[in-house]
Amino acid sequence: MEKTKLILAINPGSTSTKIAVYNASEQLFLKSIKHSAEELAPFEKIADQYEFRKEIILKEISLAEFNLQEFKVIIGRGGLVKPVASGVLEINQMMLEDLRVGREGQHASNLGGLIAYDIANSIPNAKAVIADPVVVDELSEYARISGHPLMPRKSVFHALNQKAIARRYAKEVNKKYEEINLIGVHLGGGISVAAHKHGMVIDVNQALDGDGPFSPERTGTLPVNELVRVCFSGKYSEQEVRKMIVGNGGYVAYLGTNDAYQVECKAKEGDKKFEFIQEAMAYQISKEIGAMATVLKGEVDAIFLTGGIAYSKTFVELIKDRVSHIASVHVYPGEDEMGALAQNALMLINGEIEAKEYV
Repeated sequence: MEKTKLILAINPGSTSTKIAVYNASEQLFLKSIKHSAEELAPFEKIADQYEFRKEIILKEISLAEFNLQEFKVIIGRGGLVKPVASGVLEINQMMLEDLRVGREGQHASNLGGLIAYDIANSIPNAKAVIADPVVVDELSEYARISGHPLMPRKSVFHALNQKAIARRYAKEVNKKYEEINLIGVHLGGGISVAAHKHGMVIDVNQALDGDGPFSPERTGTLPVNELVRVCFSGKYSEQEVRKMIVGNGGYVAYLGTNDAYQVECKAKEGDKKFEFIQEAMAYQISKEIGAMATVLKGEVDAIFLTGGIAYSKTFVELIKDRVSHIASVHVYPGEDEMGALAQNALMLINGEIEAKEYV
């Protein structure tokens, strides 16, 4: 096969780096490179891991016998840049600086853009881009209002997977994403429930450390007065409270595990506490779906469920029982971040979209 549309996708995580090579939509190579705590220990900041991870990627591409000079697009997982509209963004000097200093926070995904830019810079006419970072912000002005001007609501969610699945559903029903209204639900370690209106996510819970349903390891929305009481009780440091909210919340707080499959197994074995908390999470997710239906004024073409927990037929049925009256429910288990990155890169190569400028 002629390799005329070679794409390299780079997705750095906290303890691994995933890379994939596509020729158009065909995946030719996929590798997840694990990084031990000992390997990462010498690096004080995440940005310091840049050269280390880049050299490993180049080595793997060479071992797989790809000619680096043939690649058309190098696409990195979007990091914590400033809030942007959905789409493909060309990596420029301003973005590189924001990724280096961690303008919106330090996260391993920040390395994706840095590495993609450097690799593309060594290839004639290759483009370096990111796509749909977690800070995609298309919120309506109403959605930003929280109840106090010092604490506006922010958009942080599983934008890459949500957008990819939304486009996939639209294609399956022979419509454009921009023509339909959807409620998207990502079910993973974090949970995001989004109102997609004609191609834009106009409302979504802040799925990192904010509001919405609790998840296997995050608290989601908390009773404000109770949170204030805990914060000023003198029993916990700021860091400990933050860990309660992200990492030790949700299933972890109630059941001592963040493994949704283990929770389901215990529930099926007859453990009433595990069964109750599992149903409580499905209840909260369903309630958030109902809220997003009101955002869309009841005009919902479909609801889709995605992410790792969507593999659970039991959990999916718990949600369907409560929300199927709103719209038909479609299930896309797991997540394909590499495929979603490649899909965005291919649309760029084919001229279906243009790369946006980061300003």
